[in-house]
Amino acid sequence: ILCLASAAAALEFKYHHTEELEEYLRGVHAAYPSLTHLHSIGRSVEGRDLWVLVLGRFPTHHKIGIPEFKYVANMHGDETVGREILLHLIDFLVTSYGHNPVITRLLNNTRIHIMPTMNPDGFEATKVPDCYYTRGRYNRNGEDLNRNFPDAFENNSASIQPETRAVMDWIKNETFVLSANLHGGALVASYTFDNGNPVTGSLKGYSRSPDDDVFIHLARTYSSNHASMYKGTGCDNRQSFPEGITNGYSWYQLEGGMQDYNYVWGQCFEITLELSCCKYPPEVELEKFWRDNKVALIEYIKQVHLGVKGQVTDKNGNPIPNAIVEAKGRPHVCPYRTNEQGEYFLLLLPGTYVINATVPGFKSMLKTVEIPDNTGNFSALKQDFSFPEISDKITSRVASCPKTPLYQELTRASAAVKPTVHILVLMTIILVIFK
Repeated sequence: ILCLASAAAALEFKYHHTEELEEYLRGVHAAYPSLTHLHSIGRSVEGRDLWVLVLGRFPTHHKIGIPEFKYVANMHGDETVGREILLHLIDFLVTSYGHNPVITRLLNNTRIHIMPTMNPDGFEATKVPDCYYTRGRYNRNGEDLNRNFPDAFENNSASIQPETRAVMDWIKNETFVLSANLHGGALVASYTFDNGNPVTGSLKGYSRSPDDDVFIHLARTYSSNHASMYKGTGCDNRQSFPEGITNGYSWYQLEGGMQDYNYVWGQCFEITLELSCCKYPPEVELEKFWRDNKVALIEYIKQVHLGVKGQVTDKNGNPIPNAIVEAKGRPHVCPYRTNEQGEYFLLLLPGTYVINATVPGFKSMLKTVEIPDNTGNFSALKQDFSFPEISDKITSRVASCPKTPLYQELTRASAAVKPTVHILVLMTIILVIFK
């Protein structure tokens, strides 16, 4: 066992190609079998496994009350820093467990999923590393995976790729609460929405989600704990990001992005982390990138314990899946629902909120909660709901949210008031003409 642990810890600061990456992940799992679970969520176009290493006290399955967190890197195959620092994050977590009290508590109370590469084909296709664009950005079919997800605002005509489908299924099958995807080419933490319409404020150059305050906090958490991102200087004189953060739409409009998909359809808050001005920097710089990001990576994971969590049950204590649980004043177009165990997780900043639990066909329950900052205690505030009028196991009549541009409905709803104004103007003009 000591030999296996030693081999697993011997991680160099270099680029690990597919075989080396797989060998390292298998070595870590062999050395720490009770702390890790290694599995593939699917395959790339060329048949490479999309490996995920899960870390935690219960790595093989979801445990009630323990939130699910994920990091995804190398979505663009030529953006490589995230791929390597996630391997070093794995190394740091497993070797610190049982020795570092903070990491030990973090892993005891969080289930952490790490995918070092979502686009292994693109990485292997990048034969000549470059700081700027290369063909390795795309998957083997020439598709940009961060333009490939269903979009909440427009009909995305892109054909769903195997890598994208695997991640969509993964999101569907887990109860992810918080996530980040790691990119390169800039130095900034970008948050939802990436796309938008007049309802979300796109006419003013900012696309605001119902949880905008939480997203700003999440982006600031990473930026402020990074060695230099918080300075907001960007990568050239033309680009600056105050506090090292930006609303995605404010930076540039993006259709079919993964972070919007996570938030709208996955009930998972995700931000995009741009970690290096150079997309594929020299290996000699990797150790510095790890040092620059190490604290931020850990502090960001802790934010999965923000807000409130709990279970919705019937009078006999049986879980009620697909109950809608949301904070009043923060409705999601695709309502946030409980999982199969009747659980919900809502990321909310400290403050007073009214939590609304609704089981279709029954009267809603409202509870006022005072949410503290519990990230240091590694547990969100617990607030359960029990419906005394429900005694038998019910089958929810609420279908899964359709994969259509849901925010188009909001556009039509907001536009509904405008014809009244237009008609009044038209009538005034007609009266003037007749006079």
